[in-house]
Amino acid sequence: MNVVLRKTVSVSEFLAWEERQELRYEFDGFRPVAMTGGTYAHDEITANIRQALKTRLVGKPCRPCGPNVKILAGHSVRYPDVLVTCSPIPNDATVVDDPVVVFEVISKDSGRTDRIEKLRDYRETPSIRHYVILEQTSIAASVFGRGGEDENWVATVLTEGDVLQLPELGIELPLAECYAGLDFPRDAEPEALPG
Repeated sequence: MNVVLRKTVSVSEFLAWEERQELRYEFDGFRPVAMTGGTYAHDEITANIRQALKTRLVGKPCRPCGPNVKILAGHSVRYPDVLVTCSPIPNDATVVDDPVVVFEVISKDSGRTDRIEKLRDYRETPSIRHYVILEQTSIAASVFGRGGEDENWVATVLTEGDVLQLPELGIELPLAECYAGLDFPRDAEPEALPG
């Protein structure tokens, strides 16, 4: 069996390399991963989230960003779809420090990465208080937040009529607002049972 050994790349080496690339790359702690395009629904959901957050955070020190700035999360470098930070950001920054809330809009190709790898990375980042994974094919989200004195992550599922509570930002966000302008087919009525 042939095994190719590659030199491990550090986060700082990756950041220096990525700045010279035409495409955006994430770093999963081991290798660069090219960022791919998305769908109209993905674009609408992320735009809705940024707008809703921007409106609610007026006059507060926190601000939404994404998807063109990156964060250092765990041993990785990630480009969240939307993030909120309450730290000052220099105009020329490419890396945002101390994200407080991170949003990812999931697709069929990103499911494993968003639900497992990024969850691990975001959990290892002490400044992140909530990680919100939004579905793209229905109004639903999985919300992971730090809870209790032990800071363990607690998972909650939200659907169309629910409101996302973000106490660290002092705001609430109706989940349906994240999906404004998108139509989703309603589940078909079940067939009547014979008899």
